[in-house]
Amino acid sequence: MVPIGPYGSWPSPIDAALAASHDGAPQFVGTVGDEVWWTAPRPEEAGRRALLRLLPDGREQSVLPAPWNVRSRVVEYGGQPWAGTPRAADGPLVAFVDFADQRLYAYEPDAPAAGDPRPLTPLSSVGDGLRWVDPVIHGDEVWCVLEEFTGPAATDVRRVIAAVPLDGSAADDRTRVRELSDGRHRFVTGPRISPDGRQAAWIGWDHPRMPWDGTEVVVAEIPAHKEPFSGARTVAGGEEESVCQVEWDRDGTLLFASDRGGWWELYRLRRDGTRISGALCLGREEEFGGPLWQIGLRWFHPLDSGLIAVVHGRGTTALGILDPETGELVDAAGPWTAWAPTLAVCGDRVVGVAASPRSGHEIVELIPATGRARVIASPHDDPVDPAYYPEPLIRTFVGPQGHDIHAHIYPPHHPERIAPGDELPPYVVWAHGGPTDHAPLVLDLEIAYFTSRGIGVAEVNYGGSTGYGREYRNRLRGQWGVVDVEDCAAVALALAEEGTADPLRLAVRGGSAGGFTVAASLAATDVYACGTLKYPVLDLAAWATGETHDLESRYPESLVGPPAACPEIYAQRSPVEHADRITAPFLLLQGLDDPVCPPAQAERFLALMAGRGIPHAYLAFEGEGHGFRRADTMTRALEAELSLYAQAFGADRTDVPRLELDK
Repeated sequence: MVPIGPYGSWPSPIDAALAASHDGAPQFVGTVGDEVWWTAPRPEEAGRRALLRLLPDGREQSVLPAPWNVRSRVVEYGGQPWAGTPRAADGPLVAFVDFADQRLYAYEPDAPAAGDPRPLTPLSSVGDGLRWVDPVIHGDEVWCVLEEFTGPAATDVRRVIAAVPLDGSAADDRTRVRELSDGRHRFVTGPRISPDGRQAAWIGWDHPRMPWDGTEVVVAEIPAHKEPFSGARTVAGGEEESVCQVEWDRDGTLLFASDRGGWWELYRLRRDGTRISGALCLGREEEFGGPLWQIGLRWFHPLDSGLIAVVHGRGTTALGILDPETGELVDAAGPWTAWAPTLAVCGDRVVGVAASPRSGHEIVELIPATGRARVIASPHDDPVDPAYYPEPLIRTFVGPQGHDIHAHIYPPHHPERIAPGDELPPYVVWAHGGPTDHAPLVLDLEIAYFTSRGIGVAEVNYGGSTGYGREYRNRLRGQWGVVDVEDCAAVALALAEEGTADPLRLAVRGGSAGGFTVAASLAATDVYACGTLKYPVLDLAAWATGETHDLESRYPESLVGPPAACPEIYAQRSPVEHADRITAPFLLLQGLDDPVCPPAQAERFLALMAGRGIPHAYLAFEGEGHGFRRADTMTRALEAELSLYAQAFGADRTDVPRLELDK
């Protein structure tokens, strides 16, 4: 007979340290000759990103030892941090960004006297210095995005496409860095070079737009000599058209993903600059692109055969091969439900990163000619019996205005425990960050950490989330702190009303923009018994007037409105203005090196809560920025979160330290 135990009290082999050790995913897949390379998380090594390669014999090899950390800070969220090229004499050459000093380095790992990586770019003492991202090795130079701070403020910054000599002559001399673009846009992606080497294309945009609001595709001529690009012109995009990726096809035409038709779809621009009418794959009402949070993301990749590899879907995503002449799209077979926006092509192979509800992110190879897909690197390895994994349900709920709300519901699940028949389970509503982002349908051991202990999880892709078209995304315009709060509450209440969840044991958790949703929910509703806020936005007015980084410094203008024009709305929705309304216990988790949601916001919020008699805890972590990366941090945070829920839900737990709550 299966033992009976109250929800929230079940034992589990998935402890916080195990969940932390499996956090993160492979990113930025590329090829160097016939080899596949990528970056991978190392939570146990201070959260660095390692650069790996797949050798011909199938072994994975680390290219750089610790503490090298291949990660860019351009726009704080970074992007493609490396580029490589094969060389006959000394093996591959790789150019990469190291997180510690943000310099661009060159390294030849197979050279007889490889030595240490050598710096290619100089340091700067102005503001946050010089940063680089989305590199391409072009002849004897690296072409990439340069982010240069011109003053002490986070918004004292400029960005251009630049050329860095591979010989290291610019390592101590900024003047040796050639600027290629004219600086017409505040934000740019790296260049994509045409097959004949005569043109470059890139994406640019300006404040107050975010890249999912409106971007422009720029094409320029590449002079024969080492001179700046010439004849730059806008060929696609606009203030209300978001282009998230651009690539040259083998015939010299330009492919780009645009949401001009309401969904991110693929279009082609002819050589003469005239756009082919209609998307290359019409009528599917699916996304063939996504939000450009990092520079250099790839949702599609042209093949030498004329076909195009595409990541596409509505909510969940698949990898498919698109015939642009007929519009026929054939998806790779396999269990995967989420493909990351990173694709590479190596000969007749397409390589990407994918995950499913039963497997973590893996590097997968697809052979278009046969349709065969297989895992070639970073394979999922069950750290525990998969019987402890939750079984997600894809649900669509009805919101207060009759609109759809998309969610993934993870009921409590344990192979060796059941709850008393008359007990309903507690649930935690997860509000994703962004807010212009989404929660993918993948195996997440943090979710399993709770569901295997008898606590359900509801991931809500509230109005404003990506993956469901521009109309759904635009529901949050001017309504941040309203639609997200209402949608999360609607899902929680629906679960309670249908008898899935205990209405008295509902919680809400989120990080970054999701942390704002949590704080706003605790202040505006009485739905939740407690909440967990991770590195949240708490002071909207300050966040919109200089207390964040450049990329998102004017994001609130589309989410709330222009601060000068509607200060009363900022006051209405800002959690620091309504701390007196919060009556539920909460846990606040904060990185002390966070440039996006700085700890000053958390400290002001806590000062307002002090002495009010509301149980709460604050854990701040040295060396952590926006999003936790270190195993010890994630372990402590997860155990503290479980302790909060145990206390709020009346569950008996002795397997984690008791979280001390102040009043």
